[in-house]
Amino acid sequence: MICILRLVAILALGIAIAECKVRSYADYMICRFQTPDQRHVIEDIVRPLTNDYDIWTRNEDFIDIRLPKKVGKLEGCDVMIENLDQVIEESFPNRMEIDEVRSSGQVPFDTLGSSDFFFHEYRDLETIYTWLDLLEHSFPHLVTIEWVGETYEGRSLKALHISTKNPETNPEKKTIIMTGGIHAREWISISSVCWTVYQLLTKYGVSKKETKYLDHLDFLIIPVFNPDGYAYTWEHDRLWRKNRQETFVPSCPGIDIDHSFGFQWTSNNEFPCSEEYSGEQPFEAIEASSWDHYLNTTKGEYKVYGFLDFHSYSQEVLYPYAYSCEAVPGDLENLLELSYGLSKAIRNRSNKYYKVTAACKDRGSDLTPGLGSGSALDFMYHHRAHWAFQLKLRDTGNHGFLLPSKFIAPVGKETYAAVKYFCSFILDPSV
Repeated sequence: MICILRLVAILALGIAIAECKVRSYADYMICRFQTPDQRHVIEDIVRPLTNDYDIWTRNEDFIDIRLPKKVGKLEGCDVMIENLDQVIEESFPNRMEIDEVRSSGQVPFDTLGSSDFFFHEYRDLETIYTWLDLLEHSFPHLVTIEWVGETYEGRSLKALHISTKNPETNPEKKTIIMTGGIHAREWISISSVCWTVYQLLTKYGVSKKETKYLDHLDFLIIPVFNPDGYAYTWEHDRLWRKNRQETFVPSCPGIDIDHSFGFQWTSNNEFPCSEEYSGEQPFEAIEASSWDHYLNTTKGEYKVYGFLDFHSYSQEVLYPYAYSCEAVPGDLENLLELSYGLSKAIRNRSNKYYKVTAACKDRGSDLTPGLGSGSALDFMYHHRAHWAFQLKLRDTGNHGFLLPSKFIAPVGKETYAAVKYFCSFILDPSV
């Protein structure tokens, strides 16, 4: 009951956080260039006009860039989002909903009933962490919250260990790992991981599939891999991407965690102010270093069969490698089979198409060496996981990182369809 009452209070507080003055992007727009030649766009079109830009996403078909409106209309550019501030505002919790909580005292989460209220809106870090505590309290036979490390700003990096702890049904500790929120502004990745957690727990003992999954698999899940950055998106800058640790340029904090892992790490020659700054050495990002120790020391005896890393946006299923398109995984055939299976599971659930492609092409490392280096995907695939994928969730650009909260449930459902396919594949005795 204490956890539930605390969650009500924090949800009410959440609207106060949302009402804080976050950075304005009134003078910016999101532009799409329909071309695979990303180097030409950056070097010949963008940089001659401004150094004030941020690449939102890139792939084989297009590149989306945040640009100042003062650059005017550019050749080959389609404006995807013109009023960024409005779209940012729409991604925060609805004030009317919080007012209803304040006035009615409604309990937003009932472990024996519906989780609808929690997933009505995106939730700030403290609310999510309290919700995780409530899950541990409500499902003590299945959930243990484990401390992975401490961030630069002193926040805890938390993992959920979901397991029936039954050596008879899972003697080798066969494990699936899921992560979300490596990039702070990708809120839909965090809500989708939370949705998956809730489905696994509430359907155990009720559904044959979920019961089988938890009886025969362990799950290590980090919903918010970048706590400092995520908190910063709520309080100061909705579009912040990196963590918040100090760099050699005091006015430019933050390292891109997904460029910090110690497999095929190379400096990407970006200045610390860049959203893709990789640091000066591998594992310099505190979160990546903490994860390495947790995974390979604390959980070293666990047999990691699968890794799913959730991101946004562009609706893609990415398989290794990210660092180079010339490097070919040894079990490429299995990776492709699984990739298309994940994509098909999503399409069967929601009729949304997720493109299957090599991570190197999405990262642009086939054009510029270093852009795909040090990724969590490559690190996990090379060191621990038999099969590893990155899922870039909705949408395809109309909202980008600012997907409205009405899509939390639909994206959660299609994501969970992919997770179920993944679990069933791994438990297939012929694999």
